[in-house]
Amino acid sequence: MPNPNTATENDMDTPNETMLYEVSRDVLPIHCPMPGTSLWNSHPRVYIPVEATGSAKCPYCGCEYRLVD
Repeated sequence: MPNPNTATENDMDTPNETMLYEVSRDVLPIHCPMPGTSLWNSHPRVYIPVEATGSAKCPYCGCEYRLVD
């Protein structure tokens, strides 16, 4: 059952709706799900190590994060 406190929030994004995020260094460290996402039906927060290779995928949902300068 959805959390009644967040299920109908209009200012929240749907979790894992976007499968590719381009992020800049000024927002690091980055985590998935992204800030502003409703967490009630998503996975636990995990930090994504994009600094090492320039891109990385979330181990839970497969969203790809690419570092852009």
